[in-house]
Amino acid sequence: MGGRVTAVSSNGQYTFTKPNRPVIRLLAGLGVEGDVHAGATVKHRSRMAQDPTQPNLRQVHLIHEELFDELAEAGFTVAPGDLGENITTRGVDLLGLPTGTLLRIGAQAVVEVTGLRNPCLQIDNFQDGLLKQVVGRDEAGAIVRKAGIMGIVKAAGSVRPGDPVEVELPAAPHRPLERV
Repeated sequence: MGGRVTAVSSNGQYTFTKPNRPVIRLLAGLGVEGDVHAGATVKHRSRMAQDPTQPNLRQVHLIHEELFDELAEAGFTVAPGDLGENITTRGVDLLGLPTGTLLRIGAQAVVEVTGLRNPCLQIDNFQDGLLKQVVGRDEAGAIVRKAGIMGIVKAAGSVRPGDPVEVELPAAPHRPLERV
């Protein structure tokens, strides 16, 4: 089970979108080198306001490019990096992975999946109505988050568009992803 990286993005400043790069470097225990969200403790502003000493379970943000196809069908134009992700993939069911899954990306990098991204209202500032497209409810009324997954870097390495993404599931029983 695997896919490919289609884009990589990073930004050293707090902005909603992140520019695409030819390569990003993942640093073990920290995240994306030079990215504003890199660090052993939380770097997202809302999380820092709650408790700046909590561990950073959101070092790397990954989104499946198939989401952009779905959004295009609903009339939205979203490209890699637009939603603030670091790694855009194709061919991996990111939202279906269990907590603790290892993603082997490129030649050396390994990211451990920690949970679902919990998108905020900034998405509607980017494109009005987009939040309702990436957060909704299923038939049973449970919240469904589609804006990607978060992870921590277990092994350092460079990541480029075209790199393979290999999925290593954790031992069963599997825990479904929850928001982090």
